[in-house]
Parts: sequence; C-alpha cells; structure tokens
Amino acid sequence: MPGRCGRRPVKKKSKARKALVWTGGTTAFVVLATALGGYLYLEHLNDNINAVSDDGASTGGFQKDKAINILLIGTDKRTGEGNESYGDAGSVGHADTTLLLHVSKDRTNATALSIPRDLIVDIPDCPTQMKNGTEKVIPGSAGARFNTSLGQSDRTPSCTMRTVTELTGITPDNFMVADFNAIKTLTTAVGGVEVCLAQDVDDKDSKLKLSAGTHTIEGEQALAFVRTRHAWGNQGDLDRIKVQQQFLGALMRQLKSSDTLTSPSKMIKLAEAGTEALTVDSQLDSINKLKDLGLELGKLNTKNLTFTTLPVVDNPAEAVRATVVVDESKAPEILDLIKNDVSFTEVKQQEKKEKAAVAARLEGTKAAASEVRVQVLNGGAPAGSAQEVLTWLQVEEGVSRSENAGNADETLKRTTLEYAPDQADQARRLADLLGLSGSGMKPGESVTNSQGAPAMTLTLGEDFKGAGVSLTTPSKAPDDIEKSTADKVECAE
Repeated sequence: MPGRCGRRPVKKKSKARKALVWTGGTTAFVVLATALGGYLYLEHLNDNINAVSDDGASTGGFQKDKAINILLIGTDKRTGEGNESYGDAGSVGHADTTLLLHVSKDRTNATALSIPRDLIVDIPDCPTQMKNGTEKVIPGSAGARFNTSLGQSDRTPSCTMRTVTELTGITPDNFMVADFNAIKTLTTAVGGVEVCLAQDVDDKDSKLKLSAGTHTIEGEQALAFVRTRHAWGNQGDLDRIKVQQQFLGALMRQLKSSDTLTSPSKMIKLAEAGTEALTVDSQLDSINKLKDLGLELGKLNTKNLTFTTLPVVDNPAEAVRATVVVDESKAPEILDLIKNDVSFTEVKQQEKKEKAAVAARLEGTKAAASEVRVQVLNGGAPAGSAQEVLTWLQVEEGVSRSENAGNADETLKRTTLEYAPDQADQARRLADLLGLSGSGMKPGESVTNSQGAPAMTLTLGEDFKGAGVSLTTPSKAPDDIEKSTADKVECAE
C-alpha cells in the first residue's frame, strides 16, 4: 500500500519462510529464470518484503492484460558483511546499475534497456515520503549524472523512477532495488555462474584476477566480475555494462539449465540467500502481487530476452571524457520500439489466425475520401493534435466529413480507429491516409456525429507525431541496433 515503509513485523521462522529473490540491478533477472520453476514458495515471502513508497511515480502497478515495465536498480551502497572494504565506502547508495525491463503484452519477448550511470539528465522535483513519515519535495537538478537520482539529497527509488520517465517517456509500473550482497549470495546459492573471458584479467581495484577462457565464479569473485571496469574495452562504464549484460545472460542460463528449479530444497536455499537484499515499491508489498508478477514473467521465453543500452555519445561540454549524453540520432528509435511493444528478436507468432485477421483489415475496397465520416479524439497526443489532424484531413486530404470531438475518456499508447462493419471501406481509406496499420484498426461500433449521421472514431494516442506522419509501427527492430540475447554465450573483452 502506498505510504507504507520498512519491514513487516518478524514472525516465527519456518524452514521455508524466506522465499524468492526479487532483486534489482544486475541480479533482478533471476526472477525471469526462477519463474520457469513455479511460484508456490512465494506464499512464504511476506515476512521478508522490504517496501518503500513509490510516491505516486509509478503507473500504480503492473497489469496482467498490458505490457509490463519494471525498473531494476543496483545500488553501490556498501552495506552487508565484507562490503565496507570496497571503494567509496561512505556511498549513500547511488543508482550504479539501472535497467528498464519491458515485457511484451503477449509475454513472448522482453527488452532490458541499460541506462548508463554517467548519463547527464535533468532530475525532476521529487515528492517523497521520508523515513520518519513526513513528506517533502526534494528539489530537482538540471544537468546531473543519472546515478545521483538515487541517494543524493535523500532521493529514494521513486525519484529514479521519475527521472527514467522524464528521460524515456516510459512510466515504470514497479521498481526493485538490491545492493552488493545480492550478487554474492545468489551466485553462491546456485553453485556459481560460468563466464568467459577473451583475455587475462588482473584488476587491482576490483581484485578480479582470472585467466582467459571459461571460469565458474561465485560470491566475492562474482561481485568483482560485475564491478570491474578497468579490464574491459576502454575501461569505462559503457563497456562494463556490456559485461554485466553478458553476466546476466550466463546467470539465467545457469538457473535454467541446473536442477535448482526442480529441487524444493535448492529453491529455498536460493531464496534464503537473496531475499534480504531486496527492496520493492509499495505497490508490490503484497504476496499476491508478487505471485501474479512472477506468473506473468514466467510466460516469457528467455531466448527472446534482449539486452541493449540507451544510445549515448560523449558529453561535448567536457574536455576530458567522463560523462555522456543521449544520442538523439539513435535513442528515439529504440525508445519508440519499446513504447510500441515491438520485439527486438524474431518471435514465433502463436496466433496466426489473429495475425491474418489484422492484415486482412487493410485489404479490400476503399471509399473516396469525401465519403469518410470520422470524429477525431485526443487520447494521449500533445494538446491541439485533434484539431491539427482535422485541419489536415479536411484541407489536404479532402475528408470533409470529419470533426473534432475533444478529449477521449482514456489515454492510449497507440492511435486507434474504431469502425462498424459497414464502414470497413471508409476505415481502409482513412488508414491508408494516416499510415495506420491493421493492428490499429478496431472493428466495433459507429458513433453519431453532429449531423446525426454514423461516423467512425479516430483516437490519437501517445504514438502520434504530427498530421501526415505515418502511424505504422515496425514489426521488428532494425538489425543494426547493438544488442544481445540471454541465450547467447559471449566472452568479456
């Protein structure tokens, strides 16, 4: 429930009391693998849930019939046994590793978007419930590093959530946060994770020393592996992100290939090891919500989990390379693909009949533009868009029987055209003019326009980019996007 903070009162422990690991940052993807094994043991999780308020920054929580967006945050806070010896021991816990996990509406695929910690962003003002129960607005910060959206100035995960929304245009449904202990305890619980190195590594900062080739690592060594920066590529955070993504893929393959998920005792051991590293948002402070989320994620075929990174370029305002800024020539395309629920991998279509029906909506005769009757509603597009489209339809395209019907009752991600069966020829003409795909056409009922005649309803969604700009959504991501998938074995270099 919003506003509730801290751990639940401790109850009498049982052997299986501590259940599933729902961790953030580099370990949160364990949920995708463990989802394959079932969630009966989630019934024991209540006592271990540590929740903080989402401060109204989320959508209100994931929904079963919609795409899911989970913000996964790994902090650099040095809490836990043995972690005080690491560098920056006094860290307040910044957003050191952050991923936005998007799971498709049909649950066939997912995309994990890494957000660089050194990205320059505008952190918005953050209404926040403090630990003592009071509320205050933590002032925003223009031109700040992304990682300071958490920890700095008492910022909580809800502020990181608001920053991600400002940055991407995607509002997360929930967040999950974990500290250093998650990597150590989880990798030990599963018996280690096999990683591949393209060259020898001897990093005195992280204390990682491994020869080229494959190794099974766990505990402190696994943490050193994901923390190492100086051994990879140009020794920056962007190359470390790639290695962390490779590690996550290896962790998932280990969990899926081992007998851990079919052994109740091993599942309990895995859960016992990591639950204490978990913090979730107040919308997930419920065993039923966690179970439901787990079951939704469990529908995912992990071969279709894609890792990618928000495209960035060196900050032109700096003489010495230290921070980055969004690459405006590449980032919008990736963000649009995620917003429009487009898979980054080839996904086998399970509903061939539905796919054929969608395509068929565009086939057939088309009415003349002058015969098209339509009411235009704004359902998430910028203010004034309905009138902009109306003017364009009437002046440029000859759709004279169109009218502005104001704002829709709800916000839509995608523009939709609803029409009655006897208006199919009109719908095809209007879809052709708009560049609207068959998936945006919704057979339904007509409405009565101001002249008392039946009309279609065109609702402009958040994907609307301007009158005359095609609304066709690509069916797959372009091949030139830098990405990897969880099932692919890669060597860190």
